[in-house]
Amino acid sequence: MLRPLKILLSLHLLFTAFLYSQTIGSINLNGNKSFNKSDYFEWINIFPGQSMFEGLKDTLMKRISFNLNQRGYFDYKFDAISFDSAKTKNNVDITININEGVPTFFNKVNVENVSKTDSNFVISSFNNLSGEIFNKFDLENTISEVLSYYENNGNPFAVVKIKSFNFYKDTLSKKNLTDIFLLIDAKKKSRINKIEIHGNKKTKNYVLIRELRIVSGQEYSQQNVNILPERLNKLGFFKPVKKPEYYINSKGEGVLSFDVQEIQTNNFDGIIGYIPGGRNDESGYVTGLVNINLRNLFGTGRVVSIKWQRLNRSSQLLDLNYLEPWLLGMPINLSTRIFQRKQDSSYVQRTFDISLQYLATDVLSMGVTLSLESVIPTDNGNSKFTVFNSTIVNTGLNLKLDTRNDLFSPTNGILFINSYSFRKKTINGPSQFISPTTATNINLQKLELSFDAYFSFVNRQVLAVKLHGGELRGPFFETSDLFRMGGFNSLRGYKEDQFLGSRIIWGNFEYRFLLTNRTYFFLFFDNGYFLRKEDVYRNIPKIEGYKTGYGLGINLETSLGILGVSFAFGEGDSFSDGKIHFGIINNF
Repeated sequence: MLRPLKILLSLHLLFTAFLYSQTIGSINLNGNKSFNKSDYFEWINIFPGQSMFEGLKDTLMKRISFNLNQRGYFDYKFDAISFDSAKTKNNVDITININEGVPTFFNKVNVENVSKTDSNFVISSFNNLSGEIFNKFDLENTISEVLSYYENNGNPFAVVKIKSFNFYKDTLSKKNLTDIFLLIDAKKKSRINKIEIHGNKKTKNYVLIRELRIVSGQEYSQQNVNILPERLNKLGFFKPVKKPEYYINSKGEGVLSFDVQEIQTNNFDGIIGYIPGGRNDESGYVTGLVNINLRNLFGTGRVVSIKWQRLNRSSQLLDLNYLEPWLLGMPINLSTRIFQRKQDSSYVQRTFDISLQYLATDVLSMGVTLSLESVIPTDNGNSKFTVFNSTIVNTGLNLKLDTRNDLFSPTNGILFINSYSFRKKTINGPSQFISPTTATNINLQKLELSFDAYFSFVNRQVLAVKLHGGELRGPFFETSDLFRMGGFNSLRGYKEDQFLGSRIIWGNFEYRFLLTNRTYFFLFFDNGYFLRKEDVYRNIPKIEGYKTGYGLGINLETSLGILGVSFAFGEGDSFSDGKIHFGIINNF
């Protein structure tokens, strides 16, 4: 008896090995009406060319059954599932014959324990299911919408419980129907009574809490909580902040808890060189750039910025800025600026600004500016005219809208700044260039607009589009009045401030590939237009031009700050003519 059993076992193993060494040739489906064949093939997740395996038939039935049940089809049946290997010995063709039957429909959704305040939204949401096919995904989406409603209205711990389903066949319509019985447990209303911040070793707690704009006792709202990290990110003091946790402590207080990680906020960027003296007993001189940014002074959010730049023997600039945030605890920023430009041997321009910016919301602000400016020719003894000796009183207004989700590397949002200023200019000399017909009191108007937009269509890839424009209006303009364009912050591929105009427009297009949250490689295309109108009286011809630049670069998050480096070409540049622009990103 033992010998025949061994023979049968050997034959079974041989047959099994033969069968499952075969591969699937084709998969055919018949009888489907409500769903496409592609839907079924996606459900079964088995493809021609795969090896046959034991239990294949049961696997096919289970996967199809599961997906039909999820979509409200319960009375389906398999007429046949056959395997045909007659055509090709090594391939097996599979044929599935199915009868989907008729679907089951939602009839009534009964909801218990809903308050009058919430009933309009909750009941109407579930009533929208009535008459629809009993689809698990539609039910889950509706429950998710109801839970989101509760989360945004003070009930983050709300629960929707499914008590039971009642399936039956309607005698009149002959439809398969189901009634659902749900229970809402909204829990007690939750409020934000306390804010905890962990990880801020330098930054004061009050600096962060005021930026969050949360009033103690405020009702919890998930959609409001979701945007709080963006408010902290805009400070530029931390690595990207994650969403906070919310819990009820032992005292029954609602606590919002943030974890932050501070970054370097004091940045130094500079390069110093020495140009030795040349012929004619000329002395040497120091050239270069020094840029110091203290963006969170003493952990209070105060900002100090110092920039010194000297490009050649006769030209240099000095730019000092200070920001006092939330003046006297009010949502008003006070900023001051002292600026001096020495332009060749032509003139020295000095400006003192003071500005107040009202922070209406976390994304919208409005400001006023008052500034005093003086322009002094550096060589009055020269018979050749350069600029007038003049003083300017400047008053300005601005509007700022900032919905970016990060200060240094936004992936979505816009930055819109619109400013208008009225400049009252008084000409004081030199007397040899002032004739009886020379206007010595001049009114100038200055309009500037800046718009940045960020889009992320693909994960870790961002399209950044920037547009900046400015226009001067008045009877005439001097070199010291004009806009400047070219270089790192405007038109790459050209020298800093290479182009002057009473009207300028430049646009930047960048496609960024994010390596980390704030480190990215980018390709860019810049274009710019400048116009200086003709001034017949001063024998200045009309000058205008359209320039383009392109290249690539990288922004690196370093221990010193965000370092930007780009290699750019202007029009007609060869590789050896390419220009390297670099600097610590400063968002004063």
